[in-house]
Amino acid sequence: MTDMDSTAFDWQSFLRAWSGEWADSVPDDELRDEEETARDTRWLGFPPASEERITAMEERLGRRMPPSYRAFLRISDGWRHAGGFVWRLAGTGHARWHDNESGLAEFFEEHLDEDAGPEERCEADVWRRGLQIDVESDATHVLLDPGDVDESGEWAVYTWASWRAAPPERFADFGAFMREMHREFHRLRARGGDGAPEFVNDTTRGLDARMDEARSTALRGDWERAVTVLDEAKEYGRPRAAGLGDQIRRLLGETYMVHFEDVVTDPRYAPDLLPPLVAEQAAHSYRDDSTLRFSLRGADQDLVSLAYATLDEVRSGAYRYTAGGPFGEAVERARELARWGESDGAWRTLIDALPLWEPLGPDHLAPLGWLADPLLGPLLTQERGRELLSTPRGGQVGAVPVPTAGGQSGAVPLPAAALDPGGLAWLAEPDPGNNRVSYRFVLVEGVEPQELPARLADGDGATLGAEQTRWEARRGALDDRREFPPFEDRALMSVGRTGNGWSFAFDGEPAPFDRGRFISPAGAASVDGTRAVVVWSALRTHHQPSFHLSVARDGAEQYAFTYAEGEVWRSGEIPRALDPSRFFGDRADDAEAERAVLEAVAEEFGVSLPRHALVRGRLHTFTTRSWRRPPLDGEIYTVIRVG
Repeated sequence: MTDMDSTAFDWQSFLRAWSGEWADSVPDDELRDEEETARDTRWLGFPPASEERITAMEERLGRRMPPSYRAFLRISDGWRHAGGFVWRLAGTGHARWHDNESGLAEFFEEHLDEDAGPEERCEADVWRRGLQIDVESDATHVLLDPGDVDESGEWAVYTWASWRAAPPERFADFGAFMREMHREFHRLRARGGDGAPEFVNDTTRGLDARMDEARSTALRGDWERAVTVLDEAKEYGRPRAAGLGDQIRRLLGETYMVHFEDVVTDPRYAPDLLPPLVAEQAAHSYRDDSTLRFSLRGADQDLVSLAYATLDEVRSGAYRYTAGGPFGEAVERARELARWGESDGAWRTLIDALPLWEPLGPDHLAPLGWLADPLLGPLLTQERGRELLSTPRGGQVGAVPVPTAGGQSGAVPLPAAALDPGGLAWLAEPDPGNNRVSYRFVLVEGVEPQELPARLADGDGATLGAEQTRWEARRGALDDRREFPPFEDRALMSVGRTGNGWSFAFDGEPAPFDRGRFISPAGAASVDGTRAVVVWSALRTHHQPSFHLSVARDGAEQYAFTYAEGEVWRSGEIPRALDPSRFFGDRADDAEAERAVLEAVAEEFGVSLPRHALVRGRLHTFTTRSWRRPPLDGEIYTVIRVG
């Protein structure tokens, strides 16, 4: 706040309004000495300080006061009830140098190290050089810092309370501090209490009116403007402001301290807001489930019971998001697409139907229950969240995100980019943690994914398991195994559609490739007049790099090649586009060869694999018959049995 700003800011109106709000809301049992007069006069301040008193103060302290503090003093020579924990602020007669009276300089210096930055050093130095302006408080210090001055001559304000587990809080100037104390006063009053008068005034009425408009603004797709208004209302403690803003924040991928406060406990909205709330609880196994009650404070017992029942559903993977009307029908279609790995198609189905979505009430800004659905939840990215929030819905009209000729759309975000890059070459890219160094997959043309177990598995393995993440499926498979023969290599495969009439079975963590014992499943996969492609890549393993491709039709292998131990073995008439000499000739870089051969396979058969579904989604799985031949007579092996 510059000198010009200090003059332009209407301290008189600001302080008068604050005083009136306090006078109308303070209960009798909260009045301190002499405060009854303040309530009667509707003035929390004191008589204004003359220029002579301000000058005398500055001579006593040896410094000219910062502009915003001087402007305040000219209206009121001190202040009562700055927020909830500072009962009196100093005027000209009580401001004094702190001179480390509290001994806190040493306390904060103990936590400094050689890497401490200017902000941390200020937090320690302010106790020696700061001007103390708290006179009476609840163990709360308020200091103006003459060592932290901006280009306008404003001094930063630092506050710290021993009972708050936080470092000192910094405000740019005295005006910023006072505006925050006014917001703190509102936050504390907004909740009221037994016997407290209803807290309604011009400030609350203005904030509530802007919140009402923000609801419509959000539904029209202008979520950024809406969240600015809602965040301001939240700072003033307006009921439901946090719960409304949390709906936007959750769709942007934020989860920390997102509780949908005041809204989730309303039975109208609980069916859509409880699932994402409890899903965050379920995602952190270390949390005590009793902490969920913190987010549900004020809820009746029926709603609390519903929350814990929903938590059980989410944890077990049984929760399914449903919605009414045409949007609900689109949800079912989207789930079916996501179920078979078509993540981008599922997302487009949801977004295209979003204008048909109807809110459950005026405080419902967007569908959120789908975030807890095991198939639909993984579709969310921050970019997609922005697209959803930017799409008009709930009967409102606005600009729909669409590309323009130049690829730009002005203020309206473009539709979120597809998560799947297409093709197969993405498999050659390092994943986070560089864990995907080998993989294998089977592609079958002209069949549905649910038909693959009958072609590739025997017995119990010939049925699809429930949709699971890769980690969940692998953990379950290991829990069920008691015997580990070294000659057996039964692959745990995730299944889905690749588009263009192909289905896939994919294993991202195969056993080491053993050329001498390997049996390609291509022939079995291609029965009944279909075509199958088998790929096994181990070009980035620490063992001997290897790569296998085999293609079969109608139960018979047509051609194949294997690269291992620096040599190539081939059979059948291999198309020129897939000739292994093109990839494994003089190439020194196996990673380069991997990308090139994957691109060639994708081009030859017009296939791709869905990266997002395989990495982040949930897919059906099954266990194949062994990819290795059984031992021959005279071969020695050891079987490991567990339990």
